[in-house]
Amino acid sequence: MKKVDVAIIGAGTSGLTARKQVSKVTENYVVIDNGPLGTTCARVGCMPSKVMIQAGNDFYRRKSLAEMGIHGGENLSINLKETWAHVRKLRDRFVRAVKNPMAGWEDKLIRGHATFVDANTLKVGDEEIKADKIIIATGSRPIIPGPWLEHKDYLITTDELFELEEPPKSLAVIGTGVIGIELGQAMHRLGMDVVNIGLGKSIGGLTDPKIQDYVVEKFQKEMPLSIEGASQLSLENGKLKIVSGSETHLVDKAVVAVGRRPNLDKLNLEVLNLEYNEMKIPKINANIYNLVGHEHIYLVGDVNGDRPILHEAADEGNIAGYNAVHEPTCFRRRTPLGITFSEPNIATVGKRYQDLIDEKAEFVTGEVSFEGQGRSIVKLKEQGILHIYADKKDGKILGAELQAPDGEHLAHLIAWAISLKLTVDEALSLPFYHPVIEEGLRTAIRDARHKLERGPTHLEIFRCGDTPIR
Repeated sequence: MKKVDVAIIGAGTSGLTARKQVSKVTENYVVIDNGPLGTTCARVGCMPSKVMIQAGNDFYRRKSLAEMGIHGGENLSINLKETWAHVRKLRDRFVRAVKNPMAGWEDKLIRGHATFVDANTLKVGDEEIKADKIIIATGSRPIIPGPWLEHKDYLITTDELFELEEPPKSLAVIGTGVIGIELGQAMHRLGMDVVNIGLGKSIGGLTDPKIQDYVVEKFQKEMPLSIEGASQLSLENGKLKIVSGSETHLVDKAVVAVGRRPNLDKLNLEVLNLEYNEMKIPKINANIYNLVGHEHIYLVGDVNGDRPILHEAADEGNIAGYNAVHEPTCFRRRTPLGITFSEPNIATVGKRYQDLIDEKAEFVTGEVSFEGQGRSIVKLKEQGILHIYADKKDGKILGAELQAPDGEHLAHLIAWAISLKLTVDEALSLPFYHPVIEEGLRTAIRDARHKLERGPTHLEIFRCGDTPIR
């Protein structure tokens, strides 16, 4: 039996960041992984999808070139086989960037599937490993609803999409969450015959009703989009038939992007007698990430179902790795930040509209439209709406939802403002250049300040001697 200080199950983002922290204190550790290396993000998630999105947006830009006197755009063509090869080429580069540093500690890597024998013992093949601390970072996998599996030959997940030599002639993308709407719009912009099918208006995680309505309307003007869900799948004349509300779609294949399932089912967790939450995921101690009742075992990244986003997974891996080799410490979470790389970008920051409603919070909403906003006009990207939420009592910025040109950058600025606990007055005292998209954010903050009824509006510049921003 091999004895180690720490055993890490999974060499994805969480597992790799946990390993870095552990290796600062001890060399007596192992990392166990049975799947393809390179992280979900680099192989089948964030990075290849962004390459596809970039290609789609670049090709789609041809439609507005003539407006600027640039002619010939209508003659541009695309070779999708070459596009997919380009996606894989850059994908492989991102994967290499993850895998190359692993050569420095490959003697710690065990290739195999780990299962629990007891709370401190893992079995990998014929070998047993006894560990003082265990970090579970096994990630997640795409969900395909059970009844649809009879048509699995017609279904594709993100695990297979980028491996296609050439995409099908017609596609449905089922799901309008972050992944579904990104892929659906990108492939439509690449000139493919695509229909996007989701259930409800919560595109990209939006909860604000006004922004939901706006975004659905804009997407439906650009591309085929149903929000009635996929109620029935069947075969007809060699194609996949999908019923969505009153509509019927016949496609060659469907990309299923309806969510991901934590990889917990093959770990033999039954031997631990764990407590589970309503999602059937083991309960963890908040912001420490160890299991309730088994404080030496940590559950981090997508596998805990909390915030399945790369930067959150990296944070959780760092926290678990640190706690595994130090006295366990509670760490503060960063301000929630979610970005959908559609065009325009969609983002939610801090507390979303529905979060505030559920909390019965007293807040005001500052609004700006990017239709008619200076920099948006220049860029020929006049589409978007931003709502920023501020506490009605003290004016602190609480959260935001948006669709906006360069919204990924606006979302970061708002997240930083929330993290610094800025009020609307403090945010307005900061510099805004002209002409930039960020001026739209200032307009929304001004609108929120006006609605706070805080007395007459003075200059947005602090007087000498005023209390500086914290």
